[in-house]
Amino acid sequence: MSTVVASRHSSLSILRPVNVPPVAVAGLLVAAGVVYLSAAVTWRQGALFLVGTMAGIVLYHAAFGFTSSWRAMIAEKRGEGLRAQMVMLALTCVVFVPLISMGHVFGQPVRGSVSPFGMSVAVGAFLFGVGMQLGGGCASGTLYTAGGGNPRMLVTLAAFIAGSVLGVLHMPTWEQAPTLGSVSFMQTFGSGGSLLVSLILFGAVALVSFNVERRTHGLRVPFLSWRDNDSWLRGPWPVVAGAIGLAVVNIATLGIAGRPWGVTSAFALWGSKMLAAVGVDVASWPYWRSAARAAELNGSLLNDVTTVMNVGIMLGALIAAGLAGRFAPSWRVPLRSLLAAVVGGLLLGYGARIAYGCNIGAYFSGIASTSLHGWLWFAAAFLGNTVGTRLRPAFGLKV
Repeated sequence: MSTVVASRHSSLSILRPVNVPPVAVAGLLVAAGVVYLSAAVTWRQGALFLVGTMAGIVLYHAAFGFTSSWRAMIAEKRGEGLRAQMVMLALTCVVFVPLISMGHVFGQPVRGSVSPFGMSVAVGAFLFGVGMQLGGGCASGTLYTAGGGNPRMLVTLAAFIAGSVLGVLHMPTWEQAPTLGSVSFMQTFGSGGSLLVSLILFGAVALVSFNVERRTHGLRVPFLSWRDNDSWLRGPWPVVAGAIGLAVVNIATLGIAGRPWGVTSAFALWGSKMLAAVGVDVASWPYWRSAARAAELNGSLLNDVTTVMNVGIMLGALIAAGLAGRFAPSWRVPLRSLLAAVVGGLLLGYGARIAYGCNIGAYFSGIASTSLHGWLWFAAAFLGNTVGTRLRPAFGLKV
């Protein structure tokens, strides 16, 4: 286990009293939200809110950080977190491929997350990767750590939203960048071939990380282990349990929403609505001119699947933090750390927009949908994380 994840889990393993107020408040909000959304929108919206809540609990209890896992691989040559991500991708892909090939689930049309393979993805993912290390989280990581009581991540989230709006403004320029168009393994190799190619790639990444770790540290630490004080209710969970849980979240999202899990499109929507509320004519921006996006901009946030799930993630993380007895916000954040949160958040938001998604929408959902752009995103973002890790000390952040 990486020292980043290990330290988090060792501190969580200390049995603390449950923080009853945040658990009670968040639990009531979730229950009320499910009932209201089911009645006011559709039962699917209420169900997706619950799926988002589940994602928040899984992310917090498993300490499933894409950012910390990649930094552990880069700085310490510890690959447990990266291997867990390959398990997550493999489990999801095994279910995604046949469902997307069929085109429907119990009468619900479904589609994969396939986007153009081009320069905008490479540049955006690289910027996102740098932002991950400076901001202190990815898209899902920002939401669950903010919801779990980390005030610094609220700053990252605010900057994330601002960067997303800037990305929306510049999107027409990036759409003109060189591209090969949308390419997926399913289109090229068919269902069976695409699944085989994907599983081979997942195994290759896991094998490389294992060999790098073994050469540096000897035998790896098993990533499926429970400590004496660990529990399903209070956490912490083994990282592989987080991988399985997030696979279930994405599969459930595909089945209920008809498309894979995403996070950052909501940030662009929130920021644009804020600007519109103070008189900025964002509706005239090319990004918002399509019928579907115009409907999002002019409609209620309650109708937006990504918004509903994001709120669920934050509430789920709040419940998990309270159950773990870890909800104790500290408002004393060093100035350089706040500066890193702002810079990192801006890079995260801008990068996610021009790269057609984040670690969830592009990396997780894209690769699980056999989209080639997901693998480009992974490579470019990992390189960005390498640069971001080296920049962390300049902002007073630990490597």
